Amino acid sequence: MSLSPEDIDRHRRHILLKEIGGPGVAKLRAASVSIIGAGALGGPAALYLAAAGVGQIELWDDDRVERSNLQRQIQFSEADTGAEKAVQLARRINALDPAIRVEVKTERFTDGAAPSGNILIDATDNFPARFALNRCAHASGRYLVSGAASGWSGQVSVFASGLVADAPCYCCWIPEMPPGAEACDEVGVVGAITGMTGSAMALEAVKLITGAGEPLIGRILLIDGLRSQMRTVGLRRDSQCPVCSI
Repeated sequence: MSLSPEDIDRHRRHILLKEIGGPGVAKLRAASVSIIGAGALGGPAALYLAAAGVGQIELWDDDRVERSNLQRQIQFSEADTGAEKAVQLARRINALDPAIRVEVKTERFTDGAAPSGNILIDATDNFPARFALNRCAHASGRYLVSGAASGWSGQVSVFASGLVADAPCYCCWIPEMPPGAEACDEVGVVGAITGMTGSAMALEAVKLITGAGEPLIGRILLIDGLRSQMRTVGLRRDSQCPVCSI
């Protein structure tokens, strides 16, 4: 894909990076991602991927903006209260770059859903959707960038069980819903930690698309906001996993 003069002007800071350059920007323009969840993680991930020039972004979310979201979902404003999150986020993306093709799915992601993106981004806040998305990613042979945040902590990983030999899937790490798992609206979270986590998810997607660096395949990035520390931990494939060992 050739770059227009507008593309070159817009993305010159990426073009200057040897790991991305003009070819990487062209790959980003040709890429498509599906972001499941348009809230605290999906918002910053979507905006940074849009700013990076990802050519096609699909947004899945069946929720509407509430005033309590504004503490961390900075893609929305007071005027957006009551509006569909995916629709409003799509408008923000196109305000940033009108050339991006944005598709909106105002529905909950469940088994049988058919996301169009070559890379899937899990920015959901519930385990049924996470498990369904993991099954979809594995069965279709697509990368799954997964993130979560709670309290002062965030975590990000890339699951590639359908693509990379011996790579774990999400279910290898969390095989079933943890006992006492709480809904998103029942726990506190620092707004800035969701921004850090969502940005890290966007970074992993950019690396996967451009081939830059080492993505978090088989590793998980742990963000400790209280101690201002980050560390990575290795993840192993479960030979008994009901998703990727079949």
